[in-house]
Amino acid sequence: MRATSDRLTYCKLAAVTMIWGGTFVAGRYLANQVDPLLAASLRFLLASLALLLFMGVARIPLVRPSLQQLALLAVLGFFGIFFYNLCFFYGLHYINASRASLIVALNPAVIGLASWLLFKERSGRSKVMGIALCLGGAATVIVSRNPQLMQVAPQSWLGDLLIFGCVLAWGVYSLFSRGLNATLGPLQTVTWSVLLGTLMLTATTALSGGITLEAVARIDLPQLLSLVYLGVLGSALAYIGYYDGLRRIGATRSGVFIALNPLTAVICGALLLGEQLTVPMLLGGAVILLGIYLCNKPLARARVMGI
Repeated sequence: MRATSDRLTYCKLAAVTMIWGGTFVAGRYLANQVDPLLAASLRFLLASLALLLFMGVARIPLVRPSLQQLALLAVLGFFGIFFYNLCFFYGLHYINASRASLIVALNPAVIGLASWLLFKERSGRSKVMGIALCLGGAATVIVSRNPQLMQVAPQSWLGDLLIFGCVLAWGVYSLFSRGLNATLGPLQTVTWSVLLGTLMLTATTALSGGITLEAVARIDLPQLLSLVYLGVLGSALAYIGYYDGLRRIGATRSGVFIALNPLTAVICGALLLGEQLTVPMLLGGAVILLGIYLCNKPLARARVMGI
């Protein structure tokens, strides 16, 4: 029964990271057309509305957290919503989506290392090898798709630094939700962190003069659809699925699924845009899947043996 539950969790996490694979394309599209602060604010205003609408339809009340829980939720909102999205949208001003996804592919390694250092989470040889394979496979897919991405453009170092800020922010968002996920549950944790992060983003944008009727009126239909994708699918829905995965199988095993992001982008490019699939891309994808299998297989076997 537990094995079936884990398989459902794996499928859910795979779907989540596939959705996230498209956020880099949507974010890059918006980066050169909409002010980054305004784009981030609108993305999470839409995410907040989607979450509250879902809870209303499902008749799930928004719980009132304690002061200690509220403080932790504010930390999650700051790093996972506010800081992450400033780094995301400003970073995509300086580097392309492929280069950004190569940096974000470091997430499994950062989460695994932090889990070991902070929470003494077991990291056997299979798990370490799995993380290494995920990194190598992701790098192979991304570089094969865009061989020019390693060329250094003016100020690309700033974009690299900002996107690496996304990696650090997501590590905090993934690791420091353990207690809240256990007490409040994934839906309440995500909703509160998104609401608080949205408040931070919107207040910052308003104070900087970025929210105006003129700026909002200039948003055309393709930009609006990109924001809806980022807000409703890439934030509200995906964040709930990811947090549920964190609660069920832990941060390191959930984090390795992020390596599927570039593979998803490549497959979508082939299906929707007619881009060519090369042998290195396919090999890289196979290596990613092997890495995810190695990270999750040892603990599954241990459960069967009753360890």
